[in-house]
Amino acid sequence: MRATIWLCIAASLGLAGAALAADPAPRYNVVELQAEAQREVANDTLTASLYVELNDANPAALANAINKAANDALRVAKDYRNVRARSGSNQTYPVYAKGNVLQGWRGRAEIRIESKEFEAASALIGKLQAGMQLGNLSFSVSPEARRLAENELIAEAIAAFKVRAEIVRGALGGRSYKIQRLNVSSGHSAPPPRLAMARTLAAGAPEVAAPDLEGGVSQVTVSAAGAVEVLE
Repeated sequence: MRATIWLCIAASLGLAGAALAADPAPRYNVVELQAEAQREVANDTLTASLYVELNDANPAALANAINKAANDALRVAKDYRNVRARSGSNQTYPVYAKGNVLQGWRGRAEIRIESKEFEAASALIGKLQAGMQLGNLSFSVSPEARRLAENELIAEAIAAFKVRAEIVRGALGGRSYKIQRLNVSSGHSAPPPRLAMARTLAAGAPEVAAPDLEGGVSQVTVSAAGAVEVLE
């Protein structure tokens, strides 16, 4: 009987100890902070789309024409080894006149190119614009370049966080501080390309001058956010 009572008491003490361990001591003077580190990184990747859009009364003839134009463009792009080209959207839809009467068909096919060699991409775009329209042109930082910049900015963001933590400690009159938690995140933004970069030249011209391309820069940011406890 005594053994049973002792086991019950021990179990009760164990549960009480676990409850106390699970209930952390209250913390005071906890302050939320955030700091950032930024850097301009040169855009090293160009992405563009070119398209052909045609009309025809015969949907089969239309599909054949736009497919041929897209296929010819992809064959031309193969001569530019430093430029990646792939098929984009391809669609055909009816065109109606007044009274919901079928007037004909319109088709559109596009190709998309990507390259780090701006000069080669510019030459290809100029060549393709003899028969296609330039629909979109944008510049960005490649994943590997962005990752390298972010890795270097992590230390700067954390150092900036510690500087702010020290300012808070001094303002509250504490002797030191302890970081309770810290989250690091990253992001980037790029301004839209200038209108001169994204100009659309008339398709069907015998010769089209290659556009002058300037990639510009993107802003890479790393943020350090968390909470510190100021110790008295």
